[in-house]
Amino acid sequence: MNDNNKVIAELTAFFAISRELASSPDLDQALKRILEIMEEQLGFHRSSILLIEGTSDELRTEIAHGLSEEEIKKGRFKEGEGITGSVLKTGKPIVVPDISKEPRFLNRTGSRSERKSQERLAFLAVPLTFQSRMVGVLSTDCSISPEGGDLDEDLRVLTTISSIIAQAVVLRKQFMEERKTLEERALRLEHHLKDRYAIDGWIGHSRIMKQIAESIHLVAKSRATVLVMGESGTGKEVVAKAIHFNSPRNRKPFVQINCAAIPESLLESELFGHEKGAFTGAHISRPGKFEQANEGTIFLDEVGEISPVVQVKLLRVLQERVVERVGGARTIPVDVRIIAATNRNLEEAIRKNAFREDLYYRLNVVPIFLPPLRQRKEDIPLLIEHFLGRFNLENGRSVRISPGAVLALLEHDWPGNVRELENTVERLVVMSQSDMVEETDVSRTLALFSSFTPPLGQDPSRDSLRPVDRISNAPGRGEGLLLPEAVSELERKKILDVLERTGWIKTRAAALLGITPRQLGYRMMKYAIDPSPPYMKEMRSPKVPDL
Repeated sequence: MNDNNKVIAELTAFFAISRELASSPDLDQALKRILEIMEEQLGFHRSSILLIEGTSDELRTEIAHGLSEEEIKKGRFKEGEGITGSVLKTGKPIVVPDISKEPRFLNRTGSRSERKSQERLAFLAVPLTFQSRMVGVLSTDCSISPEGGDLDEDLRVLTTISSIIAQAVVLRKQFMEERKTLEERALRLEHHLKDRYAIDGWIGHSRIMKQIAESIHLVAKSRATVLVMGESGTGKEVVAKAIHFNSPRNRKPFVQINCAAIPESLLESELFGHEKGAFTGAHISRPGKFEQANEGTIFLDEVGEISPVVQVKLLRVLQERVVERVGGARTIPVDVRIIAATNRNLEEAIRKNAFREDLYYRLNVVPIFLPPLRQRKEDIPLLIEHFLGRFNLENGRSVRISPGAVLALLEHDWPGNVRELENTVERLVVMSQSDMVEETDVSRTLALFSSFTPPLGQDPSRDSLRPVDRISNAPGRGEGLLLPEAVSELERKKILDVLERTGWIKTRAAALLGITPRQLGYRMMKYAIDPSPPYMKEMRSPKVPDL
């Protein structure tokens, strides 16, 4: 090959190598292809890329051309061992004109043992260095004709290629390290989410919360549609995430959308996506939330706020499991677990023609009702303890709450439910000037943020007449008995209140309280509550004639 042809071959090879690195998404495949180009266009045989293994001083054959898998596994060299190990130690290239006369050449892979006796092989090894960082060695065989060859020129070409490969190897290593870091982070996040939404770790020992946890455990294994109902702040989103992260879909997307927070004109596009040009501003096609949640779970919060037009399309998704983008004609199949939530009475909305009855029954396959916090006050001390520990840790505090402060929190009706309790405990931790929160701190905080409103007609200045003070100041009461007695008093008052609201119909009262009629009877006996309605008591009492 004359000089011009050789230069053309070299330039062609360099161009092919650069193009391969620029176009291939898989770096390993690109490096393999580069070694093939070196053989096809430059006559370099059995080329190998050996990389430093971790933080050790040992080279391991990572990618090779012309070697079997077994031979690749044998290609390992410690620093200073053989020709390749010497390059690693010195950081300088080595040229062996004839490997048959070189005692340092180990032929560890055994790939040259069956070569033809008349074939003369040279061996070249150059360091892979990028930005003064040595990452490995590039080695290759070169056939030498009887007339001889220009090994200096071959070394120059191989050194140029090594600089290109070194950069690719460093990028590959960085990519693999970043990928490993992301996988580990994703795994930690997955475990964190599983732990955070683990049913066993739920805060609440009330009977109804145990029933809800059992329902979540059962429904999570299926793909059934779930409708979560309850007042704002009761934890509907927490339930939805608990179902997802305890289900077989936990590695797939969890996509949530607040249907009340998005204007009606945009909600359809958000849910089902749109095609390019579907409306003004739709410059590109975009998938909707249902497509994004494919194979995972979609959580439709405040589903009762969806307009009738969108309700029709949502019903089709539930029936046929396909979506149709706004401005599009094709149907797109989706495999999505649907969890909906609402704080509205959907049955009442159906009677007012504000919500489709057929959609309601499609959503209400498995209903889960979350009671307001005022109906499970026995869970409040546990929630206080949980939030107190969390906000102490976040704010570097060691705040404690006195028994009187706990009683004051128990007395509150919590119209904002668990969310309001969480915010209140955070305020107490952040704004407390001492390490002990007292009852006056609680009253001041609740009043300051308009969460506490005294009963109608009661003078808010007469704090001494509040039930919590009468309990805490009662003579002969030990401090250790304050909380149990306060809870008992609250439970008795709650039972009386519900009985009065239901006209002393015990089955209805028990249903509202979340207990059985028999359990209600036991509690009425415990608190000496007369089971007879007030009007029956009046009928039984003797009438005194007017004088």
